[in-house]
Amino acid sequence: MHYVPFGRTGVKVSPLTLGCMMFGGKTSPEDSARIIDRALDAGINSLDTANVYNDGRSEEATGAALKRNGKRARVFLATKVHRPMDPTDPNAAGLSRRHIIAECEASLRRLQTDYIDLYQLHRQQTDTAIDDTLRALDDLVRAGKVRYLGTSTWAAWQVTEALWCADRHHLNRFVCEQPPYNLLDRRVERELLPMCRTYGIATIPWSPIGGGLLSGKYRVGSAPAAGTRYANTSENPLLAKRWTDASLAIVEKLLLLADARHVPLSQYALAWVMHQPGVTSPIVGPRTYEQLEDNLKALDLKLSEAELKRIDEIVPPGTHTSPYYEADFGPHPHRW
Repeated sequence: MHYVPFGRTGVKVSPLTLGCMMFGGKTSPEDSARIIDRALDAGINSLDTANVYNDGRSEEATGAALKRNGKRARVFLATKVHRPMDPTDPNAAGLSRRHIIAECEASLRRLQTDYIDLYQLHRQQTDTAIDDTLRALDDLVRAGKVRYLGTSTWAAWQVTEALWCADRHHLNRFVCEQPPYNLLDRRVERELLPMCRTYGIATIPWSPIGGGLLSGKYRVGSAPAAGTRYANTSENPLLAKRWTDASLAIVEKLLLLADARHVPLSQYALAWVMHQPGVTSPIVGPRTYEQLEDNLKALDLKLSEAELKRIDEIVPPGTHTSPYYEADFGPHPHRW
């Protein structure tokens, strides 16, 4: 395993990050621990979760596994805050000082750790002044409860504003952004990735296999198999938006490239993201041990210049085939 610089921090992380979203939910705590052990044994040292995943059970399963195997100290552990944790409490969500500090304490308890390596803002919250949010995060860093700060699915201008604000007020700055990035959605290549490269910001893209659409099991003219993620898109508006004729047509063309290399499309798509300029460590979110093994094999796959050129012909840089995600990109009503 080779390790890569985490932006400008001096920290070294594995070229793949283990996403823990399924843990404590569809993946039992026992299977979660087994997946974590295998990932660490393979050399992965970066783990990513969030307070909201499975109502906190992902953090609990992750923390329990790391405590049992005694490897917390070697792990770069990331979690997030922003999403609603209690639908009955209007203040149990967002990026206010109140919510950030309360949820950091709760995450520390669930993860059974004294500190969080990377504390990320899960989404933007434009009704909260950025300086107020940054001051709360800065207090957590100064208290030793958080080591580094990051964002997830922010626009380039929002990250840049936060860097400007942090510089003006002498606060700890963001060192990482976690954007959606895959062969069906290359929009971050327009502004976000160039901005991150300019300011030394690490990137840990989520959904590099396109929410499963790039797994190779979904084909043009075939209905999704029962029990798969896209079997009931009518019940999930976001998945329904992703399930488009344009996306499936691209999948068919990419399958030809993967087949020529005798590898699954999932590995091919993951390897592509892993080697894009500005990418630090894509996040894989295996539900099963077997899916993790499939992800690990992408580490050994290198795409040729001819393949990269053909991919750009199929999916031009900066384009996308469907509205892949939802985010609040402004404008911001508060001046700092």
